[in-house]
Amino acid sequence: MDRVLESVKQIVFRVLPHTDADSVFKDLNVVGMLHEFWEQKQAGGSLCGTESLVVYESVPSPSPPFVCYVTLPGGSCFGNFQDCLSKADSRRAAARVALMNSVFNELPSRRITQEFISHSVQEAASTASGCVGDAMDPGTSIGVYCYMLQSNLGKTMLEFQELMTVFQLLHWNGSLKIFRERKCSRQHRLEECFRSHMALDWISKEQETPGIISWELQVALRELEEARRAGRELRFYKEKREILSLALSQRHSEGASAE
Repeated sequence: MDRVLESVKQIVFRVLPHTDADSVFKDLNVVGMLHEFWEQKQAGGSLCGTESLVVYESVPSPSPPFVCYVTLPGGSCFGNFQDCLSKADSRRAAARVALMNSVFNELPSRRITQEFISHSVQEAASTASGCVGDAMDPGTSIGVYCYMLQSNLGKTMLEFQELMTVFQLLHWNGSLKIFRERKCSRQHRLEECFRSHMALDWISKEQETPGIISWELQVALRELEEARRAGRELRFYKEKREILSLALSQRHSEGASAE
């Protein structure tokens, strides 16, 4: 652990040379530090100039505890895992989690290597009760996953996050055929049209299985809360919530129009 902490301090000093690394995660201006961290990476050419740096989203609530999400360039999302009595505190707490993950992402172990790909494919095959040999077949889910990893060799896990979230959503939605046909293009983005298409898919499923959207939404909300409390990356769960909420809203609108 000491070796890891020392590595983190070295990264902080390199990226933010005027910062006291010993107190980096206790700094009251952690929101400003997170912005500066990604601003430095943008200035260094690590990010596209058109990308938003850091986006905050406070969950509407009339009273505490308050929840805030922060989305980083590349799509990773984090939130405050402790109870916060003010929106400002929840924002700072979310920024602190995001900053810690941003800094750890700079460690060599967070790079996608051939060793990491081999281990991940084996783990995916075991979890999905598949075969490692499927990695060579682009017609299988494991084959698509392997292709994604290979095409992002050398990148960090946070840089890979948005593409991975798209893959997870399409796998969850049963639409991986789209991914295979387009060969995991980096043009896959989590934009409104993507969410709308997936919401329409769930409306079609609702016609076959009434109540499935509400049931899936409750599962997604529970997963999002559990992941946030555990301090984990949240984008997949948050997108599931957004897609299902959109589908439920559209479903209710259609029902009201029909009356």
